[in-house]
Amino acid sequence: MKKKVTMQDIADRLNISKNSVSQALRGKDGVSEETRELVMRVAKEMGYQYPGSRKQTSQKRTGNIGLIASDRAFSFKNFFGEIYLSIEKEVLKRGMHLHIQSIHQEQKNRLILPAFIENKTVDGVLILSHISTDYINKVISTGIPTVLVDHHHPNIHADAVLTNNRFGAYVAVQHLIELNHRDIAFVGDIDYSPSYEERYEGYLLALRDYGMEPNPAFLFTDAEEKEETILGYIRQLKQQPTAWFCVNDGLGFLVNSGLRQQGILVPEQASICSYDNGQLSKISTPKTTTVDIDLELYGKRAVEQLFWRMEHPHEPFQEMLLSSKLIKRESTAPAPKQIVNKSS
Repeated sequence: MKKKVTMQDIADRLNISKNSVSQALRGKDGVSEETRELVMRVAKEMGYQYPGSRKQTSQKRTGNIGLIASDRAFSFKNFFGEIYLSIEKEVLKRGMHLHIQSIHQEQKNRLILPAFIENKTVDGVLILSHISTDYINKVISTGIPTVLVDHHHPNIHADAVLTNNRFGAYVAVQHLIELNHRDIAFVGDIDYSPSYEERYEGYLLALRDYGMEPNPAFLFTDAEEKEETILGYIRQLKQQPTAWFCVNDGLGFLVNSGLRQQGILVPEQASICSYDNGQLSKISTPKTTTVDIDLELYGKRAVEQLFWRMEHPHEPFQEMLLSSKLIKRESTAPAPKQIVNKSS
């Protein structure tokens, strides 16, 4: 019987420590890129396989990882594009190839999986954001190790890497409250994804902790990310909120634009705080106070979790929460007196 190749065998061949080999194979920090590439090449030459591969399948590893998301998610290039680049970097570090496919509406409705999942030509799958619970569960039913990125659901039994949306939103709204804002609007479609619903929960929690009640007139919980929709919200208000909390930077940008069209100055008459720290928050005039997410870390942790899952297929599922921080910019200022909408 052919002797099983171990990490120690690779370490002995290269005259380095077993720990260095382990770090290189798992993409961990602590070894140089030159060493990592050398370890990956020698491991492949020697026929080394990750332990989990022998436990869960008699087939050899394909050397491929799949990445899927809805076409809508992929359209948010500033957010998911950065996560994708980080994922690609981490997968390549491990000497593997990344296969990407967007899932359009018909595929989602008919539960049509990409060929690389259907034919099991990938060793693991990463799913960015929300597609549908049924679709994600069909992916999981193939038995391919799967990790969700920026999405989870009680009926989906898989690992997930998430940002702490509740706490991030809480800190943002707390910032507005500490600036003496008492009329704070919420903007975001909470039915679109758990992330947005969790940010709404953080908004409500901050108000409650400060003894405040949300004004129903200021709750836009089904907001589409469209200019005419946001402008319509602003125009319909007889009394304007002094601050707006938006679940993403796109909505923050549109609120800024809508307020300016109505002659409402930001931040002198209305403050805006959004979420994600994407490009739109940086090019707004004024620049938008926002909650920052480390998108590169997001991708790195997702790949690390997927490779861990590939080695530990029977361990309990895990959800990893990444912290976020508030970036204070020029769109927030102390609360003014309430203003009446000029168009009312």
